[in-house]
Amino acid sequence: RYTSREWHRREVDQMWMKVWQFACREEHIPEPGDYIIYDIAEHSFLVVRQDDGSIKAYPNACLHRGRMLKEYDGHCSEIRCAFHGFAWKLDGSLQDVPAAWDFPHVDQRPDDFELPEASVDTWAGFVFINPDPDAGPLADFLGDTVDHFEVWDLGNRFVEAHVSRVINANWKIAQEAFCEAYHVNATHPQILTYLGDVNSQVDVFGQCARVITPGGTPSPLLGDVEITENDLARGLLDVRVDQESPVTIGEGQTARAVLADMSRERWRPIAGDHVDQMSDSEMMDSLDYTVFPNFHPWGAFNRIVYRFRPNGDDHRSAIMEVFFLSPFTGERPPPAPEHRLGVDEPWTDAPELGMLAKVFEQDVFNMAKVQKGLETTRKPGATFSNYQESKIRWLHTLLGEYVNDDVPVTVGTGAKARTS
Repeated sequence: RYTSREWHRREVDQMWMKVWQFACREEHIPEPGDYIIYDIAEHSFLVVRQDDGSIKAYPNACLHRGRMLKEYDGHCSEIRCAFHGFAWKLDGSLQDVPAAWDFPHVDQRPDDFELPEASVDTWAGFVFINPDPDAGPLADFLGDTVDHFEVWDLGNRFVEAHVSRVINANWKIAQEAFCEAYHVNATHPQILTYLGDVNSQVDVFGQCARVITPGGTPSPLLGDVEITENDLARGLLDVRVDQESPVTIGEGQTARAVLADMSRERWRPIAGDHVDQMSDSEMMDSLDYTVFPNFHPWGAFNRIVYRFRPNGDDHRSAIMEVFFLSPFTGERPPPAPEHRLGVDEPWTDAPELGMLAKVFEQDVFNMAKVQKGLETTRKPGATFSNYQESKIRWLHTLLGEYVNDDVPVTVGTGAKARTS
């Protein structure tokens, strides 16, 4: 599943072409004619805002000779191919065929030259596409996720940061590093003083799963090591040993409660008194949700959203993306442009990520080495824990329900792709 080219091709044909996936935020295409390009494996889709405010998605290919219709995100009044000038209206209907007299076979059946559509739907400001035009409703796919996030209102957020990076590993290797907290003790030892890593709670709800990792409490793996409440606060606030802590935890207080109140006050100017309805858990804990196959929105006021995809048609390379979705007051700020990091550029080159950049850098440190190890190992498979890595078990169980080893794998692309 990580190293096989054939398995990758099955994923593309049987899963990626049939599953709902996060393509963009609605604010990325606010006006009629605005469009973004969403790529998955070798497939490319145009996601276009319509005149009536609805959204459609089309395969990014001219129906004449197959050239990509668009090469970058932007705005258009029509969808015109740069090769020979075939053009379509925003709604996908054929608009113009240069020298139409030479294409009577097109003129006689213009409906056959409407741009084919993928399924499109929205939730909480996110635009989802499903390449399958006969896909079931997005709401059914999301299931309990909709109810869980209602109180957190992710639709009323803006994209404060968007950073992507190419990873030299299969997309599942990159994603699975963010599906459990078991790795914290070896990968992020500096946060053991304030994160209860192996005390995480794992829940599965159909197409959605979550891991809740408690913050403001030390790791059980520290054993008898004494961690004072002030030590805990210093660690969580990332205070250096030569610096004074901005907060002192008094007698009878806990760092968790004090820092939860500090978090409420941080968000109060933007979120108002709504913060008083939020529990300490919502203020302090990592509420990491995953919607199959690759969409990771975090709950409460944690701004993180992850997305993981194959890097083109390369099963040994992935694109990892981090979005910060932040509350706002007044008019919605414009979404931050994507900051694209190369495979050798560290996350710390993206200052908009703040202190999380060095944590992401620690995570990425392992990924290419996991890929190399899985290519090398003689052991026939990975070994997952019974509980702490059960979100990864869930991902692979669902993946196996999509990918059928008995169905011939596609070689190449297009309607006449052969099978083997």
